[in-house]
Amino acid sequence: MAAAASVTGLVTWARSLVRSRCLGRRLSLSGPRPEAATNPVNRSLNDHGNGLRRGARGGGGGSLVAGRGSGAAAAAVAVAPAPALSAMQRGSPERELAVAEAAAEAEEEQLSVDAGAAGEPERPAREEQPKAALPVTARPRAAEEGDVRVARRLPPALPLAPPRPVARALCQLAKGRSRGRGRYRRGSGSLWPVTVDSSKARTSLDALKISLRQLRWKEFPFGRRLPCDIYWHGVSFRDSDILSGQVNKFPGMTEMVRKITLSRALRIMQNLFPDEYNFYPRSWILPEEFQLFVTEVRMVKDGDPTWKPTFIVKPDSGCQGDGIYLIKDPNDIRMTGTLQNRPAVVQEYICKPLLIDNLKFDIRLYVLLKSLEPLEIYIAKDGLSRFCTEPYHEPNPQNLHHIFMHLTNYSLNIHSGKFVHSDSASTGSKRTFSSILCRLSSKGIDIKKVWSDIISLVIKTVIALTPELKVFYQSDIPTGRPGPTCFQILGFDILLMKNLKPMLLEVNANPSMRIEHEYELSPGVFENIPSLVDEEVKVAVIRDTLRLMNPLKKKEMQSQHSGKPFTGKEDLDCDLTGDPDSNPEAHLPSICLKQVFPKYAKQFNYLRLVDRMANLFIRFLGIKGTMKLGPTGFRTFIRNCKLSSSSLSMAAVDILYIDITRRWNSVALDQRDSGMCLQAFVEAFFFLAQRKFKLLPLLEQVASLIDLCEYHLSLLDEKRLVCGRGRRPQSSPPHETNPTTQSAAGSPAPRIIGAYKLSHSRHALS
Repeated sequence: MAAAASVTGLVTWARSLVRSRCLGRRLSLSGPRPEAATNPVNRSLNDHGNGLRRGARGGGGGSLVAGRGSGAAAAAVAVAPAPALSAMQRGSPERELAVAEAAAEAEEEQLSVDAGAAGEPERPAREEQPKAALPVTARPRAAEEGDVRVARRLPPALPLAPPRPVARALCQLAKGRSRGRGRYRRGSGSLWPVTVDSSKARTSLDALKISLRQLRWKEFPFGRRLPCDIYWHGVSFRDSDILSGQVNKFPGMTEMVRKITLSRALRIMQNLFPDEYNFYPRSWILPEEFQLFVTEVRMVKDGDPTWKPTFIVKPDSGCQGDGIYLIKDPNDIRMTGTLQNRPAVVQEYICKPLLIDNLKFDIRLYVLLKSLEPLEIYIAKDGLSRFCTEPYHEPNPQNLHHIFMHLTNYSLNIHSGKFVHSDSASTGSKRTFSSILCRLSSKGIDIKKVWSDIISLVIKTVIALTPELKVFYQSDIPTGRPGPTCFQILGFDILLMKNLKPMLLEVNANPSMRIEHEYELSPGVFENIPSLVDEEVKVAVIRDTLRLMNPLKKKEMQSQHSGKPFTGKEDLDCDLTGDPDSNPEAHLPSICLKQVFPKYAKQFNYLRLVDRMANLFIRFLGIKGTMKLGPTGFRTFIRNCKLSSSSLSMAAVDILYIDITRRWNSVALDQRDSGMCLQAFVEAFFFLAQRKFKLLPLLEQVASLIDLCEYHLSLLDEKRLVCGRGRRPQSSPPHETNPTTQSAAGSPAPRIIGAYKLSHSRHALS
């Protein structure tokens, strides 16, 4: 009876705790208040979050879970949450939830209070942590009179610690009553808020904080011992200790979008689809292609004496315009500083850009790569337009060095005396892209066509990057090994030509997400001033990226596919009205990110030939985690795909492997691993295709060889599955039967000839 009465009193106290809504309301218990006691703290409960461990920083001191004690002190911790609330703001929903969270975590980690040993000496804590003192004005008088006196005032029948079912009930009550902090409740189910680790956000931290406040999610700016749902990194993916959740960086993305790697990836696609990939200027890689560059320029000039080109030299690892310069003649390339130590890319300079107010500008467009497999691409509906600060004139020997005229980099033009800071979206040296489109539309220009061409450019570029990204991904996060899923925001720098054709300048793996700009108060003295234009665009991109990556939404979609009901939140895409708790995103604007793939997959899937080659490459890597194909793996590929013949012996295969691998390793920046990289494998694949299908164009040669390889591998897989139970399927290789081939997955796939016709039909992508 005494135990039952004590439990009833504890539940009565919990209900009053949850219903309390104002800071000044005092909590009541049946019987004398135990909140006057001062609890010893169990420092083993340690949450590196916003305030559970640092009580004084969160607006109140105190601990959340009582620890071990002796004698009367052990009796003083009979009801753990009440003394903790005496040190906090009583009645605050956040503090109520913190109490419940602490009780739940204490139950999970079995940090129970052992107050039965009355004469046991106090055990040392795991960590030395100062106790958060109560404010003098809020300190209970009973606490000043000693723990023994307080212990005498407690009912003797009250249990020394709440039973586990009661602690669980306290947690559920607090979670169900809390509102407006990112906790979603539907029916009888409930979910915790989405947690985000922002300890490595760096320059994107301010925009991320605003986004999390708008989403009402929980931020951990100093990291967290427990796993978080999302980890937001500012630079690159380098944490091998993250085994769950989601990370906003892909392994290898920084390496993939460097000038040289990007140029090589797009060059492969230009060899296969020259008409589709004409949005990237012709490029040469220095120093390995310097002689080729000189020879080709001389040949073109000899054929057309009126051609007077301008070239732009970009260091491979440069950023923010560092090291970029213009030349008129190949002999003007600065060989000093040794290109061997700092390789570069030289490109044809676009001499006729679209001008606004007689100024050259480019477009920074934000693209979300949500997933590699399956491929998902989103494009922000708005971006930034960055202007030069000097009126534009076509390059000549006199103005080649005028960087404020030719280079649109914000980091360069900010130092110009003519740079205009403006909070207006349509004026100044940095404007929104939507304001540029409105201005073009007012002149009668078809902006839908402009958007369609930009979307096409983005999709084709990502298709060119994904093959090697898959190799990086399987190296850092192999299949079957625990690890996070990845997504990433990319910055596409696009230049509109005078005829409104978009040209790709570069892709940034870490686009700047700063929402302030530097203002020079005096020479050498700068002050950071908020930029409303940056905040308008970048906060929306980060916020809506998080909305798309919401793990709660993913769980709901999985439950819908499995046919099981999902309780805990409303559909995040519904435009519902009413109780904000039933629709947690009712207060947010519509998502600014538009899906373009797989939405337009039918129009671009025929371009994914290199992606299919990468799947073959990864299959024969052998050792999980490696990125280069060894000689045994290459021989296995030839043998399983039945590519050897009387004209191509295995000895010739070995010679082919050695020649191509040696050449690529000699120009590779990272030579730690030996073997055949993906780009070397693609070159070998082209060679095999040209040898096997001599009478076809290159595109059809490669497509036919891919079909043949996938066909033989599918037969091999099927044979392994049905070995001993069924007969071998009777069918012929795809190139020997009919124009339609059978893909590796077993679904009919059109031959590349039919698919190539899609490239000549213009589809509206807006």
